[in-house]
Order: sequence, then C-alpha cells, then structure tokens
Amino acid sequence: MKAYFTRAYTISASHRLHSDALSAEANRETFGKCNNPHGHGHNYRIEVTVGGAVDAATGMAINMATLDAVVRKEVLERFDHMNLNLDPMFGDRVSTTENLCIGIFDLLRGALEPAELEKVRIEETENNFFEYSGS
Repeated sequence: MKAYFTRAYTISASHRLHSDALSAEANRETFGKCNNPHGHGHNYRIEVTVGGAVDAATGMAINMATLDAVVRKEVLERFDHMNLNLDPMFGDRVSTTENLCIGIFDLLRGALEPAELEKVRIEETENNFFEYSGS
C-alpha cells in the first residue's frame, strides 16, 4: 500500500523577473511590475509531498524529522531571505516560481528514499499556485 504525506514550509525571498534573451521593452511587456530593477519579494509557502510504502514498524511512509532535515538543508537554508536571481540555479533561467518549483523538485529528488518525492507545490501569493511532479 502506498501512502502520501505532505508537509508545508515557508520562505521569504526576493526576485526580479527578467530574461537576457529579451529586450528591455519586451521584458517590461512580458513581466510588467515584476521586472522592476529593484526586484520584489514573496512569502512562499512550499508543500512537499512524498509517497511510499507504510513501514510496518513505524506506521509511516517517511519520518517527518527526516523530511524536515532534508528540506531544511536543501531548500530553506539555500533560499530563505535570499535574492533568487543571485542563486546559481537561476544563472541561465528566469527566476519564475515555475522554475523555482522545478528546481526544488530536482534538489529533493532521490534525497528522501525509501520514500519517493511525488510533487512540489508553491503558493507565491493568495492567487498564484505552482506545482511540479517531475513529468
């Protein structure tokens, strides 16, 4: 039997949506106020969902402390109170929340065994949600 467990985390980070492949005018048209040269910030809510067989001895698909430790090391310490544009992950891609979601999924993939990372979901604002499941 496969069970799923989702845990939420919060980071505060800033970014500027800007692509070197676009002209200044095209960046302003594409990204609007999010292209502000000074950037802007969000309080991101990150949900990490893992799935796996329920261990007979513990009754869990993954130990919450294990999940917390991995997310703290790979995600929270790296991105909390940071300018995302300065992170190497965004050296060759725009710091959209879609790309942040994919990047976090890639950072966590394989680090939670024997459980399997199912998806990463990020709430950027009360109206904007992003989700990536590796496919």
